[in-house]
Amino acid sequence: MDVVRPDWGVRRVAGLVTTRAMGDMGGAGLRALLPGPPIWMKQVHGRAVIDADRASGLAEADAAVTRTRATVCIVKIADCMPVLLAAEDASVAGIAHAGWRGLSSGVIEATLDAMSVDPRNVVAWLGPAIGPRVYEVGEDVKAVFPEHALKPSRPGHWLLDLYAAARERLEKRGVKRVHGGGFCTYSESERFFSYRRDRTMQRMVAALWLT
Repeated sequence: MDVVRPDWGVRRVAGLVTTRAMGDMGGAGLRALLPGPPIWMKQVHGRAVIDADRASGLAEADAAVTRTRATVCIVKIADCMPVLLAAEDASVAGIAHAGWRGLSSGVIEATLDAMSVDPRNVVAWLGPAIGPRVYEVGEDVKAVFPEHALKPSRPGHWLLDLYAAARERLEKRGVKRVHGGGFCTYSESERFFSYRRDRTMQRMVAALWLT
């Protein structure tokens, strides 16, 4: 099945992002790709992080961390960016659902804090999200992002580069190895669902676990 896997060179940490070919939320084939049942969250575009190893019920959160083999952290996406994080020694991994609201509220930084490791020993991968050539935003969003992540498009509107904004936040925290970021859920219509393009409730999922 058509899945996207992180090209980050981290051993003993596995991840994937489903695609349109697998159907909504990964369809029936998702479970066969995972080592255990995924730990779902009620995503609210915030910065709360759960400990997936101790999770019970459906917590309101947009990020999760694990230190236990085969605990599957998972986020739903359809234009927002999944950010996968792993300690190079595979002692801990984390995943964040990072749209513009999550990014601006600090969901990446909160996930790194919850991992409790030196950021210099963390590797990041930026999964499929709406790309910088089509993600148009207004004044309210422009105000919370750095100039280098924005490009004027028409009066009162800018194109936002979520990948550039995420890289800046990771680098400020000391994460130097950042991979991925070459996707566009909006433009790659045969491969990905996109809420902005189709106003669909269908979603891909990004999953992460220690092997």
